[in-house]
Amino acid sequence: MPTLEELKGKYAGVLKRGTEVGLRLENLHMTGEKMFVKGVVPSEFAKNEIWDAIKRVDPGFADLTADLRVQSGEVYTVESGDTLSKIAKRFYGQANLYPKIFEANRDQLKDPDKIQVGQKLKLP
Repeated sequence: MPTLEELKGKYAGVLKRGTEVGLRLENLHMTGEKMFVKGVVPSEFAKNEIWDAIKRVDPGFADLTADLRVQSGEVYTVESGDTLSKIAKRFYGQANLYPKIFEANRDQLKDPDKIQVGQKLKLP
């Protein structure tokens, strides 16, 4: 029977990709012989990225159960050094998806290159 540490090692790339696309891990434990992962992601894109990573490790994911929910309407507070591209890379895994964030925030953004520290942006 595999241990939690062994399965965390096997799926380390999946957990890393989850972090890259904004996975907020709520639970990680063993259920019988399977590792159970529960968390919230900011978008369908992020959820799909994690599932793709899981399938690359084990197409049948026989030793893993994942419960990934998409949190709609998440708000991100702009930090020093942020750009829409950096935010898109963090939450969607691709910097070139920044127009999605820009379009969702047209009410407060006139230029995608002019965001302010402390500004609250909707993440579609």
